[in-house]
Amino acid sequence: MGKLKKNSKKNTFNYNRDRKKLKKKFMKKANPRIENKYIGNAWDQGKSMAKNLRDMGLVSDPNRSFPIKKNSVFGLRKERKAPVVIKPYVVTQLEEEANQSTNITPTLSTDLIEYVQHMIREHKDDYKAMARDEKNYYQDTPKQIKRKIEQYKRLHAQQHADFVASLPSPMSH
Repeated sequence: MGKLKKNSKKNTFNYNRDRKKLKKKFMKKANPRIENKYIGNAWDQGKSMAKNLRDMGLVSDPNRSFPIKKNSVFGLRKERKAPVVIKPYVVTQLEEEANQSTNITPTLSTDLIEYVQHMIREHKDDYKAMARDEKNYYQDTPKQIKRKIEQYKRLHAQQHADFVASLPSPMSH
């Protein structure tokens, strides 16, 4: 009986791997990108995540955020002291940002507004005729067209009123 061949691969340089890309990939994992600008500005690369968050007055583990009293056999356990917050401005900035109201007004695309106006101009309230119109590229059903028109009336009430007023009256034909 002969010996088994060794199945180990020799340590050779792999010319097919881009070392620059590998380093970038490693660094991206090692130093994750912080999306929040307030936390990112206060972040210290030399400290761990838990220490950084503790310095800012934040917690990495929500279970440790509030000290919970637990009864044990020997009485009450000691409660942990609240950590000293070195960078309290981060929490205040986050609270201010959270308290700012963001009023997002819903609107329709200009293409949809033009489509709806064309349908009203050509067919008034005949939704079945609108469904057969050649401009109905997406082959909307009468109900879908009606819904789009109602949405246009609701979101752009003033524009709709002006548009209807600008249409020629049926008696003028």
